[in-house]
Amino acid sequence: MVRVRAVLSRGRHTGCMLVGRGPLFWLGGVAALFLAFLCMHSLLSTYPYLRLLPRALSMATRPPEASAPAPTGSDYIAGAVSVVFVTCPNDKIAKTIARAVVEKRLVACVNLVPQITSIYEWKGKIEEDSEVMMMMKTQTALAPPLTEFIRSVHPYEVVEVITLPVQQGNLPYLQWVKDSTTHQ
Repeated sequence: MVRVRAVLSRGRHTGCMLVGRGPLFWLGGVAALFLAFLCMHSLLSTYPYLRLLPRALSMATRPPEASAPAPTGSDYIAGAVSVVFVTCPNDKIAKTIARAVVEKRLVACVNLVPQITSIYEWKGKIEEDSEVMMMMKTQTALAPPLTEFIRSVHPYEVVEVITLPVQQGNLPYLQWVKDSTTHQ
């Protein structure tokens, strides 16, 4: 047990002194202080990055300003491209649908995310299934025909098709999505 004796002067705390500890205790404290000074250099070298953290957090928590001008040379309209999420029961069905929607130019690209676990309520029971997530990139205007095509070929009774608009992104990529989904 460590006993602390406070030295008081005119009712204010002016310092503390540890009582009942030997020289090894103080040596350990000095060693810890020395190690802290050695680590200080690495901490200070990361400071410039830490200084940007408040700005990054404020940018992440507020929506982009509608009045902000688009980057020079950009004709991208926020929301013109969308990401569409679809779940499939297995890899084979996901690949079949993915190839079909790319060939029909309904999407530019499909990423398959294997082995996701879905937990949901269906017909009064809690279900848990292993599925494959399809992440498709397309023009927002193509979302309705894409949804109809997926519903026509998908084995599920109720198909998950969720479309999210892309507000910002790599402009050459967004242009590629548009070019790849435009019928020629």
